Amino acid sequence: MDDVALLNRARTGDVSAFEGLLAPLVEPGCQLAYAILGDWQEAEDAAQEGALKAWRAIGRLRDDTSSLRPWYLTIVANEARSRRRGRWWSVLKLSEPAATTSVLGPEEAASLRADLDAAMRRLTETERLILVLHFYLDLPLDEVGRVVGLSAQAAKSRLYRATRSLRPAMRQQEPA
Repeated sequence: MDDVALLNRARTGDVSAFEGLLAPLVEPGCQLAYAILGDWQEAEDAAQEGALKAWRAIGRLRDDTSSLRPWYLTIVANEARSRRRGRWWSVLKLSEPAATTSVLGPEEAASLRADLDAAMRRLTETERLILVLHFYLDLPLDEVGRVVGLSAQAAKSRLYRATRSLRPAMRQQEPA
């Protein structure tokens, strides 16, 4: 069954159709919330609360909606922001990068990571979210825009500016 048919069934209260649509979105929702909160347990709670809010509001979803992904991720992002405002932390913490087989030693890798973290902290929250949504969660720019409340072109422009502002910090660390 295609997503549009499942979406129509979910709008009428079919729990199994909603679960079928939501199941592949839970992990990306947790990853998005983790990028905002920096705490995996809080991120899971935000994604779960987002799922509950999505279920409660599924009947109000616009008729022209063909995918639950941008709508659900927007709910999760808003929930994570709300949780962060209610907490003492204010710094976005990104997950540790996966181990690579690069020629960098541990000191160089730590230095590179510290430079990247410092450069990311200089970005706005929206720019950080756009980077995470596009590069970490592999969302296309039109969906990134919907999640952060921008047009696809505005999301593309902010993505370009954000990556351009990260380049100087990273160039200093590039091997010769």
